[in-house]
Parts: sequence; C-alpha cells; structure tokens
Amino acid sequence: MNVVIWIWLAAIVFFGIAEAVTAGLVSIWFVAGSVAALIAAALNASILTQVLLFAAVSGATLAATRPLARKLSRKDRTATNADRVLGASAKVTETVDDVNSTGAVYVDGKTWTARSADGTVLPQGTLVRVERMEGVKLYVSRIKETEESK
Repeated sequence: MNVVIWIWLAAIVFFGIAEAVTAGLVSIWFVAGSVAALIAAALNASILTQVLLFAAVSGATLAATRPLARKLSRKDRTATNADRVLGASAKVTETVDDVNSTGAVYVDGKTWTARSADGTVLPQGTLVRVERMEGVKLYVSRIKETEESK
C-alpha cells in the first residue's frame, strides 16, 4: 500500500478524533477533505493534486456548513438560579463557618448552603453578597455598612 494513503488515513483519524473531543464543529471539514485526498491517492493522483483536492473539499464543506455551524454554536443564554443569585444580597440563616463546614443563606426565595468567600465567620442574621457558586454552594462576603445604606 502506498505511504501517502496511510498519511491520509492518519489525517482522517486525527481530524475525526479532534472533532469528537471538542464541543463545537472544528475539524469535520478536514475529515471530508482527507477522504477526498485519500480517494485521489488510491487513484494514483499526484501529491499536488491530492493536496489541492484536500484544500478545495475542506474549503467547500466549510463554506457549505458554516451557517449551520454558526447556528449550532450560538446559544441563547437562559437564566438559571445561579444567574439570578450571583451578586444578590442574602441573609445568613445558619452561621457560616468554613472550619466547621456549616452555613446557610436565604436568597431568591430559597435556602442555600453557604461558605465564606474570605474565610471569615458570618453570624446568623448577617447581610451578605453572593460572590460565586461552586456546585450547589454559594460563596458569600459580608456587605459593608456603606453598601447597606444604598
């Protein structure tokens, strides 16, 4: 078997794996181009013809499927609980103590497990701001006096 055929087979596998492990359409066009070049190699076409065919088919499939790829990659963001509570004010309902792995806050009509963003203990009743979310835990920090008066 011709060495060039093995090279095109390897390209098909490489681009196929790259496509499989990525979230978006990034290399499927090169798979099609590699298949076209593989067929040309099997028909004993010159290397230049194979490379030009690879580029032409890859470019044509990219141009043909780009609108579909753009439509699939565009995601209209839908608000989730995390989007609503990030940056929101909350009230500590159970003392937040990272050392003892305790703490809860009430925000957006729900009670969430909470941890202190800076490691300080936050007593029950403290007003806090939600800094970030990791899993189902909110990381909060005390609202400063100047923020409370706004």
